[in-house]
Amino acid sequence: MTPSQLTAFATVVRLGSVKAAAAELGVTDAAVSMHIKSLRNELSDRLFVRSKGGIAFTPGGLRLATRANELLGLQDQTKREVRDAADGKRLLRLASSALFAEYAAPGLIELFSSKAKDLEVELTVLPTGDLAAAVASRRADLAVGPDVPDSEAISEGAVIEHRPILRYELIVVASRELHGAHQLQQHEWMLGPAAAERGGVTPRLLELLAIPEAQQRIFQSNEAALSEVRRGHGLGLAVGFKVAEELAEGRLVRISTPAVAGHGTWNLTSLPSPQLPSAARELQRFITRPRATQAMLTGSGAGIARFKPSVHVTLWS
Repeated sequence: MTPSQLTAFATVVRLGSVKAAAAELGVTDAAVSMHIKSLRNELSDRLFVRSKGGIAFTPGGLRLATRANELLGLQDQTKREVRDAADGKRLLRLASSALFAEYAAPGLIELFSSKAKDLEVELTVLPTGDLAAAVASRRADLAVGPDVPDSEAISEGAVIEHRPILRYELIVVASRELHGAHQLQQHEWMLGPAAAERGGVTPRLLELLAIPEAQQRIFQSNEAALSEVRRGHGLGLAVGFKVAEELAEGRLVRISTPAVAGHGTWNLTSLPSPQLPSAARELQRFITRPRATQAMLTGSGAGIARFKPSVHVTLWS
């Protein structure tokens, strides 16, 4: 098995078709099919068959899917560790949900990176349902997001660990002008990108409140959506600890919802500790400390010399 063959197969698994895999890899359909044929011959397994719904994997194909991601991830990690050792730099790849990335990650990353001058942190925003897969395939060293079930393909082979790190509450808010809003379904809702996902607290709360999709406007960030709410253009959802001051001052008003409807927990997702790079193990230990919790809630409070964090943000659709 070659890296090219495994890459082709892993891409077919992720995208669901040979044609889509070829387009992403920038090669012909025939080239991808040739790699798949070589794997089938070597492993004496069909790996997958075409079906009405796209492709259906054999048990051996599912196992290879897990192993292919692990092997490619290990290859990438090894290259990175060798390169980092040569130039004296370490890179921590952290994936997270959009809500955590916007509100809690900046303070955590700034404080953590300030303790290690040889460390850079790359933050990637993923849909909540993709976080565990990113860790299992070693595309990310660690992931933080709401608790969602691992996919069937992941549970087939990889051991994924989840550790709760921070509880939060998602609340319904409005401007003072809409303080009397009672018929929630009749108002427009200004929402962040988490509302468009399949899992997590935001979709669950919207479903519980029976908010029609026609009334939902999705913005690129939660803060952009809240800006519209502040102008009186509709209702919105906010992380409780981030709008506490605005609520206390009356600039925003909380709208009553069923008890504990919007309560959630951000979890740290990882492979078992011995399989992690050193920087990931360090963050794993640090993230549950009181100082880290404070940084997630209120920011790092870094001095001016450290105010420019070494954080790279990538948005994945």
